[in-house]
Amino acid sequence: MIPVTKPFIPPLAEYNKYLKGIWKRSWLTNNGPLVNELEIRLKENLGVPYCLYVGNGTIALQMAIKALKLEGEIITTPFSYVATTSSIVWEGCKPVFADIHPKTLNIDPSKIEALITPKTSAILATHCFGNPCAIDEIELLAKKHGLKVIYDAAHCFGTTYKGKSVFHYGDISTTSFHATKLFHSVEGGAVFTTDHGLFEKLGYLRNFGHDGPEKFNGVGINGKNSEFHAAMGLVNLRHVDQIKKRRKDQYSYYLNKLSGSSVQFIQLEDEVGFNYAYFPVIFKSEKVALEVKRVLEINQIFPRRYFYPSLSKLDYVSGNTPISDDISSRILCLPVYHELTVEEQDLVCRFVLNTLN
Repeated sequence: MIPVTKPFIPPLAEYNKYLKGIWKRSWLTNNGPLVNELEIRLKENLGVPYCLYVGNGTIALQMAIKALKLEGEIITTPFSYVATTSSIVWEGCKPVFADIHPKTLNIDPSKIEALITPKTSAILATHCFGNPCAIDEIELLAKKHGLKVIYDAAHCFGTTYKGKSVFHYGDISTTSFHATKLFHSVEGGAVFTTDHGLFEKLGYLRNFGHDGPEKFNGVGINGKNSEFHAAMGLVNLRHVDQIKKRRKDQYSYYLNKLSGSSVQFIQLEDEVGFNYAYFPVIFKSEKVALEVKRVLEINQIFPRRYFYPSLSKLDYVSGNTPISDDISSRILCLPVYHELTVEEQDLVCRFVLNTLN
């Protein structure tokens, strides 16, 4: 069987070294030493000033919305994982969908301005598949209209834009360290900002508002993560350069094999800074995409309709997003993971090309 992805699993001996320390200290959670060490190592690896390690990427988005005191309408993308939209709704705001660019699959900045109203408080954009948004245009619009910017950078570990980590941009950037991600800590996520005041506020939000054992600074939630998860993150961080190189090689191999066929690939905003975390392909029609999916699955290969459906089609929101609706109906992500072999990639490509022909 070839799944769409598998988690990278580091050598067990490396993880066990951290477990021995956890057992010795009996400090399992609540901002332990491994959590602190992981935050330091992440800042060093990514070149970012402030980083908070949290329970998952969804709570990172919810904390970002809360920290920025967002209300009313948030302009966002319809082409993302459901957490992008559900976090907005969960925090009592209304998602307003700007359609996507048909080639980058990111929110189209030319569609944003017409949607801004007196109720608009922010733009929440996803760097889809690790491909950076049109950051310069988005931030110019935000500055012009006095809006906050959050980037859902769940796919973006290792992605850079104009030579800097993509996590540098926006008022707050969030990411996911879920097991399916290029870099993972089994479960986990992070919030990033360049604003020290926001960083302090996010710190209070992460830990129930605690400002010492008997004092509180506003309303908070439990956004913390454990020493066990931090240990996995620390081990995987040692291997992340190798992981990124492997993904780039796999991406290039697929691209070479499938170029010249009728499939469309995403247009990269910053090719030098791309992290090659996913390999999405867009087919001519939904009928063709579903037939490719069927043939692959019969042969124990499992791509994913990622992202489907378009988020504007969820039953608790609404929006007019014909480009996103169209793309989501005919896109598949092909298998990519560290242990995937060239022979397995050849097998995937053979079934795809034979079905197209």
